[in-house]
Amino acid sequence: MVTPTNLDDATKLLRRHFGHSNFRSMQADVINAVMAAEHSMVIMPTGMGKSVCFQIPALLLSVQSRSLTVVLSPLVALMKDQVDGLTAKGIDATYINSLLDRQSRLDRQEKIRSGHYRLLYVTPERFRKAAFLVVFSNRNIGLLAIDEAHCISQWGHDFRPDYSRAGEIRQSLGSPTTIALTATATADVRSDIMDQLGLTQDTM
Repeated sequence: MVTPTNLDDATKLLRRHFGHSNFRSMQADVINAVMAAEHSMVIMPTGMGKSVCFQIPALLLSVQSRSLTVVLSPLVALMKDQVDGLTAKGIDATYINSLLDRQSRLDRQEKIRSGHYRLLYVTPERFRKAAFLVVFSNRNIGLLAIDEAHCISQWGHDFRPDYSRAGEIRQSLGSPTTIALTATATADVRSDIMDQLGLTQDTM
């Protein structure tokens, strides 16, 4: 539930980790919604701070309930840069993708099971293996963030088949609060994203 304390804590985290005094535009509204366990769709131009909309809640939720935020991303080449940027800010984050060798993946998966990390970046393709879900057996998934969410929709400009399984992935993680983010999406794409995720207009 959103409280003044949550808002104060969110602003403190923004200053401490990101060096900004105030939230931009709709960031605070989205964070409020997420902390109230409301699903959100964020349409925000590149460079306007979409990531903060799930990174700040991830930090708040990890303190409140020791939960993990899972970030679905298609951008394998950028995951390392994103995670390196977070860890440089003192945020316990990691990624698992095909660029890692087998032992590195196993080490990170064991740390996830043991309660490490606040954010995990992963491609939807990783969920093809049912065994991967064992990684989350001891973790509370507080938030699912779907970056580049237009990839879910067959009407999107960069559709990816494995992204169409996002709704199934969401269910396998216990149907956590979900935030879908993209820089642009038509009305048809937004509607398709909601349908694919198993959400309705009333829940977003």
